[in-house]
Amino acid sequence: MKFGLEMFPTDYAIAVTELGRAAEDSGMESLWFPEHTHIPASRRSPWPGGAELPREYAHTLDPFAALGAVAAVTKTLRLGTGICLVVERDPITLAKEVATVDHLSGGRFLFGIGGGWNLEEMENHGTDPRQRWRILRERILAMKEIWTKDDAEFHGEHVNFDPIWSWPKPVQKPHPPIVIGGDGPHTLQRVVEYGDEWMPIPGRSREPLDEKIARLNTMAAARGRGPIPVSLFGVRADPAQIERYAVAGVSRLVFALPAAPGDVVLPLVQRFAAAVKAAAV
Repeated sequence: MKFGLEMFPTDYAIAVTELGRAAEDSGMESLWFPEHTHIPASRRSPWPGGAELPREYAHTLDPFAALGAVAAVTKTLRLGTGICLVVERDPITLAKEVATVDHLSGGRFLFGIGGGWNLEEMENHGTDPRQRWRILRERILAMKEIWTKDDAEFHGEHVNFDPIWSWPKPVQKPHPPIVIGGDGPHTLQRVVEYGDEWMPIPGRSREPLDEKIARLNTMAAARGRGPIPVSLFGVRADPAQIERYAVAGVSRLVFALPAAPGDVVLPLVQRFAAAVKAAAV
């Protein structure tokens, strides 16, 4: 089993370079940064986590710039978006950003993606929230063309461009793993169609996790695919729980860190590392 950390990188939290070095030194496999380009002041869309939106949502650094900085001070740590809001980004530009971080890191990028929850945030980017999953699908398919072909073109309902040239291509072939977040009624279908890995949050589904993983792999086999890796995002530092997740078939656990200064974050990194060592996995 692999283990990672996730934190909102902000303008007031521990420096991302310091966190990256600490994560790698502690033996963690990966570091994940989420994103919000902004938070609309209307606050019309309710935050799924509760009544009050935490401060870090409006203070988040750009994940690609932040991960590029981490890449420069680490050697083995994998670098992930957790998650990237694809529906708020131009696909040609986003394909370049993904390929650039993968290039600069020597092939260590993990492309975590999702549909998002803040409807007016999407609308500010010109995205109709009712169409966001269709838009996300086409943008991912279009980016795959850009990453894998010298003369790339795509013609869809929401993405349309004639042949283009775009380098660098990703170091990882055919492209960095596309890790689809979420646990909705159609998530597994999306993972099997255009994803490489699945990353849900614990406790969001009534179906037992081991059964859902088995169903995912049955669906994958029906399309001629092998088992699909599963990561859990935002787990606790509990050795017994870590062992249960390993039995269920989870391949990566990602521990959540607060967006806080180093004197708060660094002891937690060591606590998570100790829990990993204590678990029989």
